[in-house]
Amino acid sequence: MGFKKFSLLLAGRLILIMLMLILLTYLITTPGFHAATLLAALVISFLTYEVLRFVSKTNAEISRFLEAARYADFSQRFNLHGLGAGFGELGDTFTDILGRFQAVRAGQEEELRHLKALVEHVPVPLLSLHGDGLVTIWNNAARRLFGSTHVNKLADLRQFGVEFEKEIVELAAGQRRLTAFRVDGTEQKLAVAATQIIIGGRAEKLVSLQDIQSELDLAQLQAWQDLVRVLTHEIMNSITPVASLAKTAVDLVEDAAGKVTDNPDVVDELGDVRDAVNTVARRSDALMQFVSSYRRLTRLPPPEKTLIRIDALFKDVCSLSTQSWEEKGITVVTEIEPSQLDVTADRDMIEQILINMLQNAEQALAGVEGATVWMAARLNRRGHVVIELSDNGPGVPAEIAKKIFVPFFTTKREGSGVGLALTRQVMIAHGGSVSLDEREGGGARFTLTF
Repeated sequence: MGFKKFSLLLAGRLILIMLMLILLTYLITTPGFHAATLLAALVISFLTYEVLRFVSKTNAEISRFLEAARYADFSQRFNLHGLGAGFGELGDTFTDILGRFQAVRAGQEEELRHLKALVEHVPVPLLSLHGDGLVTIWNNAARRLFGSTHVNKLADLRQFGVEFEKEIVELAAGQRRLTAFRVDGTEQKLAVAATQIIIGGRAEKLVSLQDIQSELDLAQLQAWQDLVRVLTHEIMNSITPVASLAKTAVDLVEDAAGKVTDNPDVVDELGDVRDAVNTVARRSDALMQFVSSYRRLTRLPPPEKTLIRIDALFKDVCSLSTQSWEEKGITVVTEIEPSQLDVTADRDMIEQILINMLQNAEQALAGVEGATVWMAARLNRRGHVVIELSDNGPGVPAEIAKKIFVPFFTTKREGSGVGLALTRQVMIAHGGSVSLDEREGGGARFTLTF
């Protein structure tokens, strides 16, 4: 509306100038109108000046409007009502257009912030690989996965394992693979998938990294629990009547022996029978106790987590487990960094698995000169609490280390194969993990990661 009125006003001024020029021409050609000719010339000069001022002012405001639109300067206002007819509507139109631009820009920025927030809080780590070898980390999940390690280029991925770097580089768009990711001395399984996107004419590979180690651990644990539950149920159903009948048979043999005391041969034979039945009864009881110990694997209660000071935890565990270590020549060294480190966990569960691990270390160090056990707690590069228990014993052979957390597996003659399997289950219940590797300088090192 402002532009239309501006055009009408400009056309009116030009028509008026043309009429005055026609009048001036008439007056010049007609003798005797000198004063009127002069007056007409002055009027034409004034009208020409007015048109030039009108147009130049309009051009200046249009130029200011275009500059504001070009540089997204939405603070500009065009209040031109004081400049005469037509300018007010023109200024209102310019202001309205800039307001619409501002609303569109604000909507776009709000949508962009929303999309960034969604990507930032997606629980799956996301990163992009660019053609020039650079890497872009997109969200918090990816930053937590890599911890304090700066990942800016492909070569930075090598510190998480040569296999991991190779899989990421060779992964084609649309493919999905399972790869090993090693960080802080522990290995995790990641499901990686890739897709290709093109932005601004440049292609990049978007890679998602999903940590499925906890899911694998839970699935494996559930499978073992189901197996143990079935086995213990069937064994108990079978062995209970055997144990009961064996005890009854012992009583019957003793009664029979009392009735034939005058026949030494029969008494001797009954004695042999009694010994055999007693052996069956004892082994039945031992087997029932053995099976009962495995039921703990399927009846672990949910952890009751509280805030635990690790220095106090170490002190209590050592006082319960290392009273006789000095006599056996075993030294225990504790190290906590920072000294005020704490962890949220079930104290009774963690205390019990640490006691079991210290007992294992004591057995492994039998006969070792300068036997030492190190208990350390720290924060890893990803901010997780880590408790390490290591010794300078003979260590664990590689073929055994792969099976050491499997239920029923044990290398000890009197062992049940429950202790480390229960440790793994406790750590999974806490959302963490337990791992075994070789200590630098020899020996074994167990790592509890919360």
